[in-house]
Amino acid sequence: MWTEDELASRINKAVEWLRLKVAEANAKGVVVGISGGVDSAVVTGLCCRAFPDNCIGVIMPSHSNPEDREDALWIAEGFDLRPLEIDLAEAHTSIFNQVRQSLTDRDCTVVGETLSQGNLKARLRMSTLYAVANALNYLVVGTDNAPESYTGYFTKYGDGGVDILPISSLTKTEVRAWAWMLGLPQKIAMRVPTAGLWPGQTDEAEMGLTYDLIDRYLLGEEVPAKVRERIEALHRQSEHKRNLPPSLELPKLERLD
Repeated sequence: MWTEDELASRINKAVEWLRLKVAEANAKGVVVGISGGVDSAVVTGLCCRAFPDNCIGVIMPSHSNPEDREDALWIAEGFDLRPLEIDLAEAHTSIFNQVRQSLTDRDCTVVGETLSQGNLKARLRMSTLYAVANALNYLVVGTDNAPESYTGYFTKYGDGGVDILPISSLTKTEVRAWAWMLGLPQKIAMRVPTAGLWPGQTDEAEMGLTYDLIDRYLLGEEVPAKVRERIEALHRQSEHKRNLPPSLELPKLERLD
């Protein structure tokens, strides 16, 4: 494990990196979505250290577990941050009901309704963060960690659609260690990871892997063959999420006079 000095040094580097990226973009501050989980809690703490007067936290419930909101409010209060709270439930329901009805009218067979409505929720949240950020000339700060980034466990143009990612090189284990260094309680640090996309959803159940096993794989440690195959398959399948969309390149045509 790491010493307190090592963790403190890495946290300070992350804070300075945030300031550098905001300065490079000629922006004035940062916006972060607060879900109530440890990843968003750690990123909120980093953002508050980097920009104590120019950090906006946004809580965006959408048919969510009430405990998520309570934890998010607790996190904001712990960092002396007054968050915005924007309820997306009505917008989410309205859009998805129209999508469902339109597909039904065309006799389409819907095979992925749960995933579709869940990803819509993530994309509405990111649109909301950008609405806030654009209004203030702030950058949107993402909360994806290394296991999520490597396996593609994020919504394309949802929680993956951000300006900067300060913890995407951290294992889940180190994220929890940073949480402790930032003064977050055990309840937040060890909270069951969930994106809150539908009732009862958890990260590990959806991936079919534990964060501990993914951490070990990323650190080059031995893991069971089936675990390694699953991680590598997720990485291959999600490659498109980590790159810009492919563009078709055609030869230029000479203009005819």
